[in-house]
Amino acid sequence: MQYNFDEIIDRSNTNCEKYDSRKSIFGTDNIIPMWVADTDFRTPDFVVNAVKKRAEHEVYGYPQKPDSYYNAICNWHKRQHNWNIEKSWIAYSPNVVVALSSLVLSLTKPGDKIILQPPVYFPFYHVIEGNQRIVVENKLKLSNGRYHFDIDDLKSKIDADTKMLLLSNPHNPGGMAWTKNELTELGQICLENNIIVVSDEIHSDLVYPEYQHVPFANISDEFAQICITATAASKTFNMAGLSSAYIITANEQYLLAYKKHMRATHVSSGNFFGIVATEAAFTHGDEWLLQLKDYLKGNRDFMEEFLTNEVPLVKMMHPEATFLAWIDLSGLPVSANEAFSDLVKAGVGLSIGNMFGPGGENFVRLNFGCPRSVLEQGLEIIRKTWS
Repeated sequence: MQYNFDEIIDRSNTNCEKYDSRKSIFGTDNIIPMWVADTDFRTPDFVVNAVKKRAEHEVYGYPQKPDSYYNAICNWHKRQHNWNIEKSWIAYSPNVVVALSSLVLSLTKPGDKIILQPPVYFPFYHVIEGNQRIVVENKLKLSNGRYHFDIDDLKSKIDADTKMLLLSNPHNPGGMAWTKNELTELGQICLENNIIVVSDEIHSDLVYPEYQHVPFANISDEFAQICITATAASKTFNMAGLSSAYIITANEQYLLAYKKHMRATHVSSGNFFGIVATEAAFTHGDEWLLQLKDYLKGNRDFMEEFLTNEVPLVKMMHPEATFLAWIDLSGLPVSANEAFSDLVKAGVGLSIGNMFGPGGENFVRLNFGCPRSVLEQGLEIIRKTWS
């Protein structure tokens, strides 16, 4: 089947955060929303049909997760990432951020220090500070248009109270598909210092052909024992509203602590639409993913060429993964905040970079997971506003 990613789907008035929150977020509904990280593509037919079929049974009681659900997850990670995982390593979460927060609560205590690497997905801050843990910022180094881990800085900031590191792999917002060598160097430091690695790998399927996703826990048996991976089908198949993420860990102690916490908070059952959708996505989604990545790569390349030629004062970091563009505005004659506000007035809403912590002050994040015609329209407004 050939999927149509050029299709324009009106998402307004569907209780959709991306579109129906425009007024509250940007002060106007007259705006192209290119901010929150879901795509504007139709959720694939095999997912929709599976949900419809389950909805036809008109009793929506408490769900369970069948073996076929776990098998679909295991088989997907084997096919896509050459990672052999076991059913017993998997546990449910409503979404990845809930998983991160639950792991912070179940594996650390108030006052413990947790490392993050800004600029980074901003809820990382929330799950640390909101749970009375202490943020330790190991800022990424920007070199030759790409971020790199600052290993010397990391070593200098670890002490006896440092218990965990939150890893964004692939990186949001920069789009790095961290290499095996990079992750190995980072992991060795964590291994030597008894630091738990919680790896957010929700964008792992969306790595472009010239790069590769490396699951942190798949590098070695030793790394598998210090790691919990949090991920979901939601970014790949545009189904974040179905609330069906999961964690993976080979460490029985971590898994038991997480499950104990989830039982205490009573959020571990999930909803059967999300369970059915995840199973269908991972069972039938290989061809969809190939076509999606090809389309997103076309959007990425079109956008890079357009900004280079038409808006040379800004610099877009080359995304190795994700459908997110991280754009440096430091070359503009106005501040990033002013440029952001000017663009909102002109009709495009992005994510402001300072939300992502130190290093994000001169950036904005743009979601190019949309039909090419919408991207072209947004970029033309950017050209008129920032040139």
